[in-house]
Amino acid sequence: MTTTTTPVEPLPVHGTVPLRARWERWMRDLVENPQRVSALTSRFGSPVNVLNPAPLRHNAQELLDAGASHGVETQVFFARKANKALCFVDAARDAGLGVDVASENELRQVLDRGVAPERIILSAAIKTDGLLHLAVSRGVTISCDSRAESHHIAAIARDLNTTAHVAPRLAPDPNSLPPTRFGERLPAWRQSEWPQELRVVGVHVHLHGYSEADRRTALAEAISLVEHVRTLGQPAGFIDIGGGVPMSYLESREQWENYLERIASQRAGTGEPFTWKSDPLSNTYPFWQEPTRGQWLDQLLSGEVPGYGAAGTALRERDIALHLEPGRSLLDGCGVILAEVSFLKERSDGLPLIGVAMNRTQCRTAADDILLDPLLVPTAGPVKDISREPRTGFVVGAYCIEDEVILRRELDFPDGIAVGDTLAIPNTAGYFMHILESASHQIPLARNVYFDGGDWVPDDIDVV
Repeated sequence: MTTTTTPVEPLPVHGTVPLRARWERWMRDLVENPQRVSALTSRFGSPVNVLNPAPLRHNAQELLDAGASHGVETQVFFARKANKALCFVDAARDAGLGVDVASENELRQVLDRGVAPERIILSAAIKTDGLLHLAVSRGVTISCDSRAESHHIAAIARDLNTTAHVAPRLAPDPNSLPPTRFGERLPAWRQSEWPQELRVVGVHVHLHGYSEADRRTALAEAISLVEHVRTLGQPAGFIDIGGGVPMSYLESREQWENYLERIASQRAGTGEPFTWKSDPLSNTYPFWQEPTRGQWLDQLLSGEVPGYGAAGTALRERDIALHLEPGRSLLDGCGVILAEVSFLKERSDGLPLIGVAMNRTQCRTAADDILLDPLLVPTAGPVKDISREPRTGFVVGAYCIEDEVILRRELDFPDGIAVGDTLAIPNTAGYFMHILESASHQIPLARNVYFDGGDWVPDDIDVV
């Protein structure tokens, strides 16, 4: 990723309540090269999703090493829904990882990329007959959401004259953990009969949030279900604890704690507002966390599972493998969004606005906002040649909607900004690029490019 171009320091941007992001070296190399940034937006449009699958491998290895240190067979499945780009499927395949899919298109694409069926788990909440036929016929493991669904899968397997591989999805006791819409309770699964067309290969649990203590609580029920189905002659060999693995986006714990204090005072009406229309941002990801990835898994496996002792020991002694389905955590450091600055103006009441050529669906997860400070690449021209006035305001987008805001925190551009510059939003590969993207107004979806070891090339997902 080196270039012969002399690096140009990007211009600083920070929220009026700062949240400084972690930047991978490859990201810095990119934003320090305005010519390269301009070439990407000129060729592929704005915004463009710039991807690098290389960090995925070492992110996964952290988890594999942590599992191995406890003697627990650990497998990592890339949660495909986190990012649709096929370069990540290829990277997961080449690293010997599995893939978690949630739709027929995802499954077909993953199979077409050469991922072995035994390294795929289908966890879709709603499964069409076409999807189930494909999964059963190819030997893909199906996370079975209910007893009724298990009967339906058995019927499809019978029609295909084959055996379906299933993992009943367990909904933990709501008196112990928050209620979930996924799966059924342990007593229900204990009453289930497993016809000869079904082979129970494991147990699946999906949890919201990242608490390792909650996962140990869920493991107690999951181990119990594994032991139960084994008494019925089923070979259940793994427990899959879906729901993700924690990561941390920010450089500074102190900045995160300051943000939490400031947003709390804004909500209470005692602090100066710093969000669009005083948005309380009540639903956001914990952008600073610890422990993360390998340390988190080590802590999980070292902790106690009620009734079974240490988690790692309980799994190892019962020859139960641990499956994980990270998306965001595997894609940590794997993507940047580049968006051109289209206008600088004021709202009718004088509020400064920074218009960028993208829409809010192109950098938005199910949460209210991405709490990361971007950087500004001086693609409008050299700093010494372009007049840039310091500016504080809100970044707005392309939809013809009054509340079309890209980042809901007020941003400060202390060294100025100009039309034609490029806003670089870091670490967006996990859930911030594709999860809510829309072609409303018939505005094209963002193009996706990745580094193939020599150059930035289009991802195949844009031509599938």
